[in-house]
Parts: sequence; C-alpha cells; structure tokens
Amino acid sequence: MNDIDKVREYFPHVKEKIFLNHAGVSPLCTPVLNAIKEFLECRTLSKGDFNPESAKKFFAHLINAEPEEIALVPNTSTGLNVVANMLSYPRGCNIVTADLEFPSVVYPWLRIRINLNLEIRYVKNVMGKLRIEDFEKAVDDNTVAVVISHVEYGNGFRNNLEEIGEIAHDHGAFLIVDACQSAGAVKIDVKRQNIDFLATSCYKWLLGPCGAGFLYIKKDLIKEHCPTFVGWASVKREIFETADLWNNTELTLSETASRFEIGTPSCLSYVGASSALKMILEYGVDRIEDRIGELIDYLIGRLEEEGFDLQTPKDPSNRSGIINFKISDPIKKVEELREKGVIVSARMNGIRVSPHFYNTKEEIEEFIERLKKM
Repeated sequence: MNDIDKVREYFPHVKEKIFLNHAGVSPLCTPVLNAIKEFLECRTLSKGDFNPESAKKFFAHLINAEPEEIALVPNTSTGLNVVANMLSYPRGCNIVTADLEFPSVVYPWLRIRINLNLEIRYVKNVMGKLRIEDFEKAVDDNTVAVVISHVEYGNGFRNNLEEIGEIAHDHGAFLIVDACQSAGAVKIDVKRQNIDFLATSCYKWLLGPCGAGFLYIKKDLIKEHCPTFVGWASVKREIFETADLWNNTELTLSETASRFEIGTPSCLSYVGASSALKMILEYGVDRIEDRIGELIDYLIGRLEEEGFDLQTPKDPSNRSGIINFKISDPIKKVEELREKGVIVSARMNGIRVSPHFYNTKEEIEEFIERLKKM
C-alpha cells in the first residue's frame, strides 16, 4: 500500500463518490471527525477544554509566520472585513483589485466607498490571466492596498504575489490576500511573497470544518492598527489571569494579532481545523502541491484530447488545483454528474474541477468517461 492509499483510508466518501470539488466545501476526513467526537465527549463529561492557540501554531507554520501574527476569524470574509475597516483612506485614494475576484473579496471596500471618496480599480483579465504589467499601470502613490486572491476561484489562475507585493510596496500600499483557494494546496510563504494581510477559511483545501478561519497580520503592522470591534479576546491575556475583579475601566489591547479577535471562537471548529492542519503538515504541503500538479497535468491532457476548451491558463507558473473548461449547459451537466456520483461545480459558464492530493488519476479518468457519455 502506497502513501496515497493510506491517506485515502481517511476519506470514507471515496468508496461511493468521486469528489473533485475542493474549491467548494470539502468533505471531512476521519481524523477530523474523531477529533471532534473526542472533544464533544470530553465536554459532555466536563473533562477539560480545547485551546485554539494550537490551531494558530499549525497555521503559522503552514504559511511561514509566527503564531503572534495570527488571529482567529470564522471565515475569509470576516478576515477581509477586519482588514478593510482597520485601514485609513485619505481623500483621493484607491484600492486595486481584479475583475476575476470572488465578490466577497471586494464587497468590504464597496461598502466603504459609500461613505468615502474611494476609487476601486479593477485590473481586467486577458484570456483568463491577470498580467503583472496591468498591476503596474493600476497601482500608484494614492493606492492604499492591492486586494487579490492567491488563486482565482473561477478559473484557478494563480497570481504572482511576490511581484504584485513588490509593486504595492514600491508605492507604499499594502498587499491583502484571500488565500481561501490556495491554503492547503499551494505553498504559501508570507515573508517571501511580500504579504501584509492574509485571510482564509478552513473548509476548502485545508479540509477542516466551517466556522474556522485565520487572519495573518504582519508583525510590524499589528500595533499600528486598532480593531473596529473589541471584546475580552482583544486585550492582553494577563488581565484575565488573576483572581481579582477584571479591569473594565481601561482597554489594554493585545500586542499580538489577537487584538483583532472579539470573543470566544467556535472551539469545535478549531478542534477539527487543528486535526486537518496536522495531517496536511505531516504529509507536507510541498508534496501535496506536487501531487495536485500531477493530477492537474493529467486532467488538462485528457480534456484537450477530448476537445474541450480550457478557461484556465496552462502556464505552470500560474496553475493551481482548479481547472475550468467550457461546456454547454454546465449547471445541468454538473447535476447529472452528481447523480452519477461525481462531484464538480459550475462556474464561469463552464465546469470547474478541483482535485485534492488524495484523488487519483483513475478518478480523473472516470470523470472524463462519464462526461463523454453525456
């Protein structure tokens, strides 16, 4: 039995379904399920609690950050809203984003635009690609931030964060990243990639439950910004490490990213997230990215052999775990595939396929064969 066969034993659904929709909501694996069960049993018997700080450590390790730079947020959208509302927006300033973005990436700044003179500039894709030269044209000295996904949700285009970050920093702007479609599938190095803020959820490529997410804030930026909302989780922990009446006359914010937390998180979600992160780290994100790359290469080859028109750029440097191809009536075909036990999704007037590292070429081939018969 090879290592993939061993990993596949953690995913009971593979016996009944071919799940190729990890860009959506991923199924939970048995280590996550068992961790949640154990937590619930302990809570039922009042045998202790779970400290979500361990989840911070795992995630920090995944993206080459420090635990003190990580805040707990329930999802990516919350993390992006936290960042949007902590920044300052001088008169005549702008935000740069892209036309391929998932709406929630841009919504926080669209709301801010209602009350402020804030220009939102959209870098337009060229045949599914977002070009560096177009970011260079869009960003200027009035740009507050470039807000971009590491991997675009629709066609899987992977942005070069390192170069985009350099452009942003050259003009005194921040780089804000939605990593929901990359964390767990693509290697992230916040230091090398010039990332100032990064938000993600755990229910996609990180293979964890809904309700758990992370917000990375570069250490140098934490003390420079104040949270919009505060609670007991926002302040220095030593305030709550005393038997005395806790101080409610002063607000002493934490010097770590936890100043952007408000209250008690969903411990149940972070129990599962910690288990999933531990599995990903033990297997190795480099190996996961390579494995997904092999599956994507095979999928692209088979789709081209069958004459399908890809909407995902084929340049390996911009490739991720998502492939999209044009097809007539994609919603109907996705539903027909679901009835046959193959789970994909309809996006951009095509079918989006997103295999994870435990998937196999045999599953890809079965998907192609069933697609051909439709």
